[in-house]
Formats: sequence, structure tokens, C-alpha cells
Amino acid sequence: MKRILIVYHSQQSGNTAKMAELVAQGCRQVEGIEVELVNVNEARVEMAAAEQADAYALGSPNYYSYVAGGLKQFFDDIHIAQGAGRSVGGKPYVAFCTHGGGGSINAVIEKLASAMKLRKVAGSVTARLAPEGQAADDSVALGRALAEHVGATA
Repeated sequence: MKRILIVYHSQQSGNTAKMAELVAQGCRQVEGIEVELVNVNEARVEMAAAEQADAYALGSPNYYSYVAGGLKQFFDDIHIAQGAGRSVGGKPYVAFCTHGGGGSINAVIEKLASAMKLRKVAGSVTARLAPEGQAADDSVALGRALAEHVGATA
């Protein structure tokens, strides 16, 4: 069984949580994929879980053109774990974000992921407010693309 870890930050309105669920739905469309969701606004990601994952889906709301602190903490933890010799880097990933009109921070996620030697495997998805319509469809497709990539490398 291949594992995908969906790491995201969501709070009050829950727009990013809704998007994370849609990404998870897409991942689950591929046989042999196990999905774990972690809202870093509620809990820090255990590096053992990050190490066991075969891929990551990373999501955040746009906070003043930057990622939420909990997602940034995840990247910091990966950096520290890599320095300790743990195999948390070099994995495939996808990115998604929500915003209230301020644009996309997927480029920030991509920059942080690149610094951690993660490999982007599909285009990023952005939703203004709650993911609906095309943004919802694109979120499911994003999860499926990641899962298909992970399944193909089995």
C-alpha cells in the first residue's frame, strides 16, 4: 500500500480543509493508495509519518502572500529531519491553496518544496474562497494525478 500525506492549514471558514478533502478524494480513486490528512493548525506533523509517506499534498490559505505558519513549520521540520539523515525529502508532491482575493501562494510552496528537494508532479490548484465548480474538479484531479504517479512508481 502506498501512502500519501496531505499536510494543510485550515481554520475558521475551513476552505483549505474542504480542498484537502477533495484532494484526498482524488487520491482514493486510485487503488492501493492510503491517505492521511493532517491539519497543521491542529497538530504538528510527526516526522515518522512524513518518512513513511510516499508523497505529499501540501495546502495553505494565502496569508499576506505567504504560507500559514503551520505549513512553514512542516518545511522546517523536514529540513531538520533531513539533516539528521531521515528520508523525508526527495518525494513527489503537489500544492494547493485558497485565498480571499489576494492571489496564489503556490509559488511560495513550490519554492519551499524545491529547497527540501521535493519533486512537483502536477500543476497546482488555487481556489478563491471555498473550492467549488472547476476548482473542486481540479482539486480531485490533482489528488488523482499524485496518486497515479505514486502508483506508477510501485
